Amino acid sequence: MTITNVAFQVPGDPQGKGRARVGKVAGHARLFTPIKTVHYEGVIALAAQQAMADAPPWAGAVALAIVVHHVPPASWSRVKREAALAGARPATCKPDLDNIAKAVGDACNGVVWVDDKQIASLSITRRYSLTPGLWVTAAVQDATR
Repeated sequence: MTITNVAFQVPGDPQGKGRARVGKVAGHARLFTPIKTVHYEGVIALAAQQAMADAPPWAGAVALAIVVHHVPPASWSRVKREAALAGARPATCKPDLDNIAKAVGDACNGVVWVDDKQIASLSITRRYSLTPGLWVTAAVQDATR
């Protein structure tokens, strides 16, 4: 079965890829990925795996689009929240978009594409919504699939 595009949702508050941490193992410094990042990438990978329906990972260039949905802060007034939900107020909050893209790219390695170096086109936007999460769409850009 050949799939040339895939779309999936990742529920919950969006998270960016955390910075590598340093720890000691047997007296030697060792870098490790924070457990929160490992868990979130697992959630993304599971959603991607279900969307791929056992199709093999793509080998060619990939176009990736991510839409990040954030819930407006509860401390905002009703008017401010409604404006945000209507799109009149741009979403500028944590986490950084580049860290979200990195988490998605790494999580989909071996699931949607062979390696995230294949991402030739990336579009990422954020907006306010009542339902937090990521909406991810990826498509093969060339015929080498």
